[in-house]
Amino acid sequence: MVEKFSIDRSNTAVLIMDYQVRQLSGFSEEFQNELLGKANQVLAAARDTGIPVIHIEVRRGERTPETEIHDAITPKSGERVLTKSRAWPFSTTNLDEVLKELGIETLVLMGISTSGCVLSTVRWGSDIDYKSIVLSDCCADRDDEVQRVLMEKLFPRQATVVTSQEFVGALG
Repeated sequence: MVEKFSIDRSNTAVLIMDYQVRQLSGFSEEFQNELLGKANQVLAAARDTGIPVIHIEVRRGERTPETEIHDAITPKSGERVLTKSRAWPFSTTNLDEVLKELGIETLVLMGISTSGCVLSTVRWGSDIDYKSIVLSDCCADRDDEVQRVLMEKLFPRQATVVTSQEFVGALG
């Protein structure tokens, strides 16, 4: 559990990564509904407080129904959607350029999978001086033990790990 933390809305962005039909299909319908519900609460709170939301999708080849962002998380008008061809958002998109253009210093991360896009974003982001807040209950990995180790042991070394409720609460 994290002690109270504060968020500077003027330099924070929410990154929602790989919330696509194919990635979600590896989880039970009950888990998907829970994950999508929490993610939508975070997105609503971010939008209500003026925090930019950036959607990141992975695509290798043509667009299909499986590669679409889940319809429960559809980007709103004006929100950026970056398409990557690998697990690492910084390596195959202009994410760093977009963040610098917006004056972003802190990244709030949600993603599928935790051992792929979330891990690489925490590590790469830290290397180029971004602060990260990982929303533990808005990230998912097919391996429960990997999820636990990343959230409890690895991420706290380079990021603040909180729940979606703690994040929404910090927005006031």
